[in-house]
Amino acid sequence: MPECLASVFDQHYLQSLLKIIVIDNDSSDSTVSYLRQWPQVKVVVNRKNLGFAVANNQGYYLAKKQEADYLFLLNQDTVLEKNCLQRLVTLAEKNHKIAAVQPKILLHPEKHLINSLGNCINFLGFAYCDKYRAKDSQPLVDPFEVTYASGAACLLRMSALEQTDLFDPRLFMYHDDVDLGWRLRLAGYRIMVDPLAVVYHKYTFGKGKYKFYYLERNRLLVLLQNYRLLTLVIFLPPLVLMEAGMLLFALKNGWLKEKIKGYFWLLSHWPSILSQRLRVHFQIRKVSDREVLRFFSGAIKSEELKNPLLVYLVNPLLSLYFWLAKKIIFW
Repeated sequence: MPECLASVFDQHYLQSLLKIIVIDNDSSDSTVSYLRQWPQVKVVVNRKNLGFAVANNQGYYLAKKQEADYLFLLNQDTVLEKNCLQRLVTLAEKNHKIAAVQPKILLHPEKHLINSLGNCINFLGFAYCDKYRAKDSQPLVDPFEVTYASGAACLLRMSALEQTDLFDPRLFMYHDDVDLGWRLRLAGYRIMVDPLAVVYHKYTFGKGKYKFYYLERNRLLVLLQNYRLLTLVIFLPPLVLMEAGMLLFALKNGWLKEKIKGYFWLLSHWPSILSQRLRVHFQIRKVSDREVLRFFSGAIKSEELKNPLLVYLVNPLLSLYFWLAKKIIFW
C-alpha cells in the first residue's frame, strides 16, 4: 500500500482534482492506521470482507456524491508511472463514447513481462488477460480497443456508469470486470488501452478452491444475464460439452464440490438473475449480440485451464464453432 499511494501522490496530474478513497475490507494489518496519516485520503473501514465488487461499489457511490467525472479503480498491489493518470484522462476526453481506459499493466518485479494489455472474453464466458507473461519487447504507441478492461487498474467514465452501474454485488469477486465490460459494450460504449500509460502489478496467481467456485459460478451468471435467449440457444451445445469437461476437470483437481455448489447457487438465485436479465435487455442494451461478439474470442487462453487437450483439440473446435455461429447470429 505505501508504494501504491506514493505513486498516486506523485502523478503528473493536478492533485487538487484528485479525491482519493480507500476501501478497507477488514484488513488485519496496519493498513488503516497508516492511511489515516494522510488527511487527503478518505478511508472507509468495513467490519468484514464484503468482497471486491461491493467494496469498489462503495467507492463509486462516494464518487457520485462528489460529482466526479471519472472513477479510477486501482488495486493496492500496484505502482503507477508518473504520467499514467494524465494519459488515461486525456484519451477518455477525446471521445465521449469511450467509457473505460486501461493502462498497460506490467508485472512487478518482472517489469519486462505483461500482466494485461486489455482482457478477452471467450464466447462461453471464460475470461483471460491478453498477452499474459509475454515480453514487453514490441513498443506500442497508439491506443487500441479491447474487449474489456482489467479491474486492477482502470479509468471509468461516471456518466457511462450512470447507465450501467459499476459491479454486480452478487459476484463478490472474479468476473466483476468481465460483467461490467460486457454491459458497457451492450450500452454502446468503447473500451480502450493506452499502452503509454503504465501500471506495475504485484500479481500472484492463486489456486484456492474458493477461487474456482467464484470463477465458474460467476462465468455462468454473466452468460445467463447478458446474452439474448436465442444466442444462449445457439451456444448451448458447446456450453453443455464444456460443462461436462469442467466437471471432470474439477473432479481431477479436487474442487468438484465447489463446482456443484455453484450450480445450486444459480438455481436458488434465479429470481435475481431474471431481474438483472430484464434490466440488461430493456434498460441498458443499445447494440446487438452480433456487434458485441466481434470483440469475443473462440479460444480459451486461461492459466486456470491450460493443458494440451485444450490447446490442440478443444480450442480449435471451439474456434470453428464460434466462427460458424457468428455467421448465423444477426440479432
